[in-house]
Order: sequence, then structure tokens, then C-alpha cells
Amino acid sequence: MKKSLLFFFVTLFYFSPSWAQTIDPKQQAAIDSVIRHMVIDSIDVTPEAIDTEGWLLLDESIKNELSGAVDNLYNFKYERAERQFRSLRRRYPTHPMPYFLLGLSQWWKIVPTNILTKKYDAAFFAYMDSTILYGEKLLLKKKNNYEAAFFLAAAHGFSARLHSERKNWRKATVHSRHSLNFMNKAKEANGLSPEFMFGEALYNYYAVWIGQNYPLLRPVLLFFPDGNKQLGLNQLKKVADTGFYTGLEAKFFLMKILANEENNQMEAYPISRYLATKYPDNAYFQRFYARLSFVIGNLSETERISLQILDKLNHKMPGYESISGRYAAYFLGYIYQNRKNLPKAKNYYQQAIAFAEQTEEKKSGYSIHAYLNLARISHEEKNIQQAKEYYEIVKDLADDDKRAEKEAKQYLKKYRKV
Repeated sequence: MKKSLLFFFVTLFYFSPSWAQTIDPKQQAAIDSVIRHMVIDSIDVTPEAIDTEGWLLLDESIKNELSGAVDNLYNFKYERAERQFRSLRRRYPTHPMPYFLLGLSQWWKIVPTNILTKKYDAAFFAYMDSTILYGEKLLLKKKNNYEAAFFLAAAHGFSARLHSERKNWRKATVHSRHSLNFMNKAKEANGLSPEFMFGEALYNYYAVWIGQNYPLLRPVLLFFPDGNKQLGLNQLKKVADTGFYTGLEAKFFLMKILANEENNQMEAYPISRYLATKYPDNAYFQRFYARLSFVIGNLSETERISLQILDKLNHKMPGYESISGRYAAYFLGYIYQNRKNLPKAKNYYQQAIAFAEQTEEKKSGYSIHAYLNLARISHEEKNIQQAKEYYEIVKDLADDDKRAEKEAKQYLKKYRKV
């Protein structure tokens, strides 16, 4: 099941079976009542109606100061970015922004591993907890502090996402509920800055997309405000074009939504090219760009980026993990196989398999197809015994890939006596 921040807001977290078994019925009824009466629509409050004194999100001098830090963060220059975020914290020790940015830096250390690594979890949760602490204090001082609500929605949302990945369902549930509540409050400042529209954009899109793609969850969605898929996409594009702090996250989500959920690789491609070009050391952006280049048939660009990925992985650059290696090696194997350079093709396919084994993902699509293509190459080289060995592995691994499984079984049947 494809995941996103808002996906967890409205599905797995709040209604997970383990949570339903432990929550008090009266408390459940109270929470349901709150959610039923929430409305997710666009609210633009005129700027003069809001007291923005002390808001760092709208401070142009802070934006100018942090522009380099944000670029360093997304280019995986973590230490440089964190030095600037800590400098901000020294000057604003009771504001949630520096703690959230420091937490976001930890998050982007986790992302390239497909959220598998746990070595940054403690620091991530500590920074998000601090964001929540100082955000709540600001709201106690001024109930209409929409900037505080923005950071509270974001910190609770990111915390919910990681808790769900770690199967901490109760914590994920609580954080998701809080995030939705604070998001609804923060959106009242949409007219001040596109930053405040980011959460609403994702909610509007996924609230509809989930119902369309997971019919069993439709009864669950009755407890939540209606979404508007096209409005969500439009809002996300606006944030991607104009947001400073959330602009890159919006581009990141827009790229994934267009490529994965909307199956529109051609529209996602220029976004991925922009991100990969602007942030050449971001392993996630690089492999996503390599994948889309591969899918649309731009094999020369796929080859260039894949070679760079493997080189950076060999040099142990931050964020370059076995997952990126598996992508790059498979793409290169395919390219050289089609060029009839079989020795190189076999070498890269074997690398792809080795990378998959390092992350215990032998059943991943790239791993299975690496074995499949090694079998085809072995047959082409008239090494039937080796081809059979590879096809046996494909047959054992390809539970969810019926075409690969069928090919393996047919080959093994045909050459069973050889």
C-alpha cells in the first residue's frame, strides 16, 4: 500500500484495530463528534485581520538567512544545514521552527533507506517533541497563532508517519488526530502564505484518492471531511511554485503523486529532473529521476545518472544506500543487455541482486527481474544448466509477479530433462 503523510491521517492510524480495542467508548464518541464537524475547505483570512508579530515563517530576513541551509538540507549536506538551524535555535530557543527544521534533517536521513533505518529515530522524535512543546506554548499565549498551529500540524504529522512505519499504532493514531486538528486551524492563514496550504493540499488529494483505490476504506472516510482531488493537486502545484519552506516538500509529493498515483510519468518527469539537477547529491531524487528516465525510455540519461549513483555509493556519500544501488545496477544491466554487452549486463544484474540481499529485499521487482534476465542471458549463451538455476530462483521468489513465474515454470518444464 502506497504511503504518505496524509494517507496515514485518514486510514491506518486513527482506525487501526489495536487502537479500537483500547480506546474508551465515550472518548471515541467525543473524538468522532469533533471530526464529523470539521470542514476542510479553503479559508483565506485577510492579512490585516491576523496579528503576525513574532512569526518567523513570514520574516524575510530569516528566509534569506535560511535559503542556503534549506538547499544544503535537500542536497544532503546535513552538517552544514544543521549548523545554520542550530544558530537559529540559539537566537529563538522557544520557537518551534528551529526544532522542526532539525527534525526534518533527521527525516531526510531516513528517507533514502525507504524509512527502514532506525538509527535516526531517537533524534527525530526528540526534535518533533520539542517542536510540539514550543508550539503548544505559543498557542497558550495566543489562541490564534496560526504559525504555531502550522508547526504543530507538521510535527504531529511527521511523527505519525514514522510511528506507523515502526508499527507504534497507538502513538501514530494520537499524532494523526492532533495533526488533522491543527491543520484545520492553520489553514485559516492560507491568505498570508502558501506554506499554510501544504497540509490542506495533501489532505484534499488523498481523502479522495484513498476512497477511489481502496473501497474497503470508504466507510472509514465518512468520519472525515470531504476532499477534492483536483483542488488538492492545484494547491500542491501552487505551493510547489511559491512556497519557501514547504515548496520543496510540495515538489517531492507532487512528483510522487503524478508518477505513482496518477500514472503520469511525463508530467512527473520535469519535476524529477529539476530536483535531481538542483540537488545532485540527494540520493532519493537521483534514483527517482533515474527510474522515470528509464520508464519513459531516456536510456542515455538513465545510464548517466545510474553510473553517478554507483560512484557516489562507492564513495560512501551521505544518503547513498543499497536501495539506490539496486535501482542503478538494474538499470545499467538492462541497458548493457540491450546493447549486447552481456558481460557488463551480467555484472550489473549481479550487483542489483547483491544490493537487494543487503536490504533483505530479494523479492523486490528489480531483484526478481535481475535473476530473470540472467536466466535469459544464460540461455542465449547456451548455458542451459545455469539458466535453469536462475529460473528456479525466479520461480521461488516471484509470488507476486505471475508473468515472471509463468516464464520460469514454462522454461523449467521445457528443459527438465536437460
